[in-house]
Amino acid sequence: MKNRILMIILAAILMLTSSLALADTVITVTGSGETQVSADTAIVSLGVNARDKDVLAAQQKANGAIAAIRLSLVTIGIPEDCINTDYMNIYAVYDYQGDQEQVQAYNAGSTLAIKITDMESVGKVIDAAFAAGANTLNGISFSASDTDAAKAESLKKAVADALARAEALAEAAGLKLTGIETISEGGVFSFDNNVSNFTARGLGKEEAVDTGTIVQAAKLIVSASVTVTFRAE
Repeated sequence: MKNRILMIILAAILMLTSSLALADTVITVTGSGETQVSADTAIVSLGVNARDKDVLAAQQKANGAIAAIRLSLVTIGIPEDCINTDYMNIYAVYDYQGDQEQVQAYNAGSTLAIKITDMESVGKVIDAAFAAGANTLNGISFSASDTDAAKAESLKKAVADALARAEALAEAAGLKLTGIETISEGGVFSFDNNVSNFTARGLGKEEAVDTGTIVQAAKLIVSASVTVTFRAE
């Protein structure tokens, strides 16, 4: 009788242990999601490089060109507080011929960062700046002023992606998802998709060529990731 009771107790312990083991089964996955949003702000970085044998003359040439560029941009409607100095530099240009290096000239550079909120006018701004004396274009960066809705959508997609991954793993292992143990946000960030470009606008082979710059604003990608631990049995 005692042996029978002992066997029943042992069986109950084994059943409880198996149940607990199944309850402790978890599947942890990382999901990701992306949403595109149109850019509504562009920062154009452009400026001028000027060279002269006299360092002050080189600096004055650069300063004069920058002043002309600023005036041109204000004339076409860019607010003054949207035209900011990006960086300035002056360096010597050396002649390395012969036994000794000699200063051949000085190069003065100055760059402006121009904030533009009218995406249709980005090319016009570039053209106006170069017509006024700019001779360097460092690039354009795009951003969006409001990405909250896109972030929320990307997080939803990331959770759905995590669920799909977990279900596939559970099916492969002969398990079934029963709930979520933990969920954490891995990060949300945005970047442009590098589809912006510059093109020359032509009027045809037999007509005068309009060399106006066309800038195609980039679509921003808002990306999110989540890590989810699912319970399974």
